[in-house]
Amino acid sequence: MRDSVLWRKKSHIIIMLAEALSINEERALGLFYSTKTYKQLSDPGSGIQLMSDEYILENILNELRGVE
Repeated sequence: MRDSVLWRKKSHIIIMLAEALSINEERALGLFYSTKTYKQLSDPGSGIQLMSDEYILENILNELRGVE
């Protein structure tokens, strides 16, 4: 996946995360970078980049809830 496309995908997910948790984007950014899902998104071999933003957001929310 091209870097610019992946960057936009991550940005969209961070905005969605902020809305889902009713927090500001800066806090959502910190949470996002602390997740295993972020690490998977940064690894081209994981394949998670091809999943929908909603699917990835759900993974992040489950991870933050402790459900994996």
